[in-house]
Amino acid sequence: MSALGIIFFLVTAFALLTVDRKWALVPFLIGIIYMTHGQRFELAGVGLPIFRLLLAVGFFRILIKGEGIEGGANTIDKLLIAFFGWMFFASFFHESGADEAGPQFIIGQAAEIGICYLLVRCYCRNLEELYSIVGVLGLLLVPIALEMLQEKYTGKNLFSSLFGGVKVDVVMRDGDLRARGPFRHAILAGTVGAGLIPLLIGLWRTNPRAAATGIIACLTMVFACSSSTPLLGLACGLGSMCLWWFRPWMPLVRWSIPVGYLALTLLMKQPAYFIIAKLSRGGSTGWHRSRLIDAFVKHFDEWWLIGTDHTRSWMPSGLPGKADHTDITNYYLGFGVKGGIIAVLLLSAMIWVAFKWVGNILDARPDLENRDRFMIWCMGASLAAHAASSISVAYYDQSYVFFWFSIASIASMAAMIYEPAEEPEGVPDGNNPGPYSYGVPR
Repeated sequence: MSALGIIFFLVTAFALLTVDRKWALVPFLIGIIYMTHGQRFELAGVGLPIFRLLLAVGFFRILIKGEGIEGGANTIDKLLIAFFGWMFFASFFHESGADEAGPQFIIGQAAEIGICYLLVRCYCRNLEELYSIVGVLGLLLVPIALEMLQEKYTGKNLFSSLFGGVKVDVVMRDGDLRARGPFRHAILAGTVGAGLIPLLIGLWRTNPRAAATGIIACLTMVFACSSSTPLLGLACGLGSMCLWWFRPWMPLVRWSIPVGYLALTLLMKQPAYFIIAKLSRGGSTGWHRSRLIDAFVKHFDEWWLIGTDHTRSWMPSGLPGKADHTDITNYYLGFGVKGGIIAVLLLSAMIWVAFKWVGNILDARPDLENRDRFMIWCMGASLAAHAASSISVAYYDQSYVFFWFSIASIASMAAMIYEPAEEPEGVPDGNNPGPYSYGVPR
C-alpha cells in the first residue's frame, strides 16, 4: 500500500461515514473507480484491497446509523441469500485448498458481493437518488476515459505509475493497444462503460449535461479497450432500449428469443451458441467463448451437482499458474464451476425477476412521469447489457460492483409496484410514504 493509497482510503472512508444518506454511495464509487485492485493491506497473510475496506466501512455505517433496507427483504434479496447459502454449502465438497472454490474463498466472495448489494439497496432507494448517483458517475468516469485514451496511444498505464497494482505496459492484441485504466483487464474496463450507457441515456431529460459527459466518457472507454465483448454488450443494451417503443408487443419479443435460438440451431451446422464466435470481430477470442459453452454442455455430468475442481481438460488452453483449470470467461459458468447447476439457476432467477419487475413497475405505475418510466426501462437495458456481457466475461476486481448495482437498484425500485398513485383521503400530510417510498413486492 502506497502513502497516496493510504491517504486516498482515509479520505473516501471518512466521507463514506459522514456524508448525507443520499450521497453515501458516492465516496464508495469514487474508491472503487479510481483505486487499483493491487492497492491493499496485508493482514495475517490475507490481502485486503481498498475496495474491500470501503465495503467494510459502508457496512459499519449501516450498523451504527441504522440505515437498513426499507420495507424488508424482497424476492431478489432472498434469492441472493439462497444463492450464497448454496455456494457455501457446495464449497465443502471441493478439494481442500481448492482455488476459488473452498469455504474461505466463498465467504470472501459472499461478503464482497453481499455488502455491495446491501449498500445499493440502502443508499439507492428511489429514482431521485438513482438520478443523482448516475449523474455523479457520468462525471467520475471522465478522468478514467481520458487516461484510457492516452493508454491507447502511448502504451503506458498512468494508474500503475500513480498507485501501482496494475501493469504499466499495455497489452497489445492484433496490433491494437488494449487500455484497462484501474481495472485488471481491458475487457472489464470496456464492459463497465458499456453497461452504464443506458442509464446515462435515461438521465438525459433530468441532467443532460452530466448525461452527455458520461456517455462520451463511456464510449471512449469502450473504444479504448479494443475488445468486442463490450461492443456486443453495448449493442444489447441499446437494442433493449429501442424496445421501449415496442412495449405493447413485449410478450411477442420475449417468445421470439427462444424461437430465434431454435431457428439458429436448425440452420447452423454447429450449436447455436457458436453465434458468439461469428459475431466477434476477427482475431478476438469469440471462438473460445463458444467452445467453452460447448465444453460445459459436454461435461455436464462433471459439474452439475456441486461444481468441479478440474476443467483444464475441457479446453485446448489453460491458465498460467493454475494447472487444474482453463480460463472460465463466462460469469454464469464460473459460478457453475463453484456451485453447480443450482448456483447458475439462482443467479439466472435473480436476473429474470429483475427484468420482470421492470415491466411490472411500468404496468402498475402509469402515473409516473414519462422520464421516470423511461429511466426504469433503461435500468432493464443496463442489466441486459451486463447479462449479455456475462456470457463472454467473468466479472472480477471492482468491476463486479456494476453488475450487482444493476440488480440491486432494480430490487430497490420494485417497491414502486405497490405505491399508491395518489395520497389516500384522510391521511394527514406527512404520514403518506411520499412519491418515492413504497411497499415491498414479495
